[in-house]
Amino acid sequence: MIQINGVAHTNISVSNWSSCRDFYNQLLPFFGMERVFDGDNLVYHVGGRTAFAIQPCAPEFENDRFVQGGVGLHHHCFRARSREDVDKAHQHLIGIGAKIVHFPEEGDWAPGYYSVLFEDPIGIRLEVNYVPGNGVLAESAGFNPSGDF
Repeated sequence: MIQINGVAHTNISVSNWSSCRDFYNQLLPFFGMERVFDGDNLVYHVGGRTAFAIQPCAPEFENDRFVQGGVGLHHHCFRARSREDVDKAHQHLIGIGAKIVHFPEEGDWAPGYYSVLFEDPIGIRLEVNYVPGNGVLAESAGFNPSGDF
């Protein structure tokens, strides 16, 4: 057995490269992530003990949108340090034109779970959440996967 040290990076392929590139270049720096590479076919941001990259999809998929519940990624969640940061993220998302799926709200995934759920320009679902303390590892917690994700 090993014990991992977090998520090193997530890399997503997107259609509508120009719109998605602009969206993530506004979103990720707001999260304190630094753009360390910005090329014609890859943008890579690092911060918060992780990295997030986007790249254009293969040409035959350029007109496709993300399908929630299809094979592959369901959603990506960024962990915030406070409820206030979730609220600040929500305001920023409105400012950059993100589609808000659900406004900041409490959920029953873990004690104190608080999140905002949104979509990028091609419908990839993203979340910003805050969970105090030990979250689902708390003795009183019961993992309850019943949220709208």
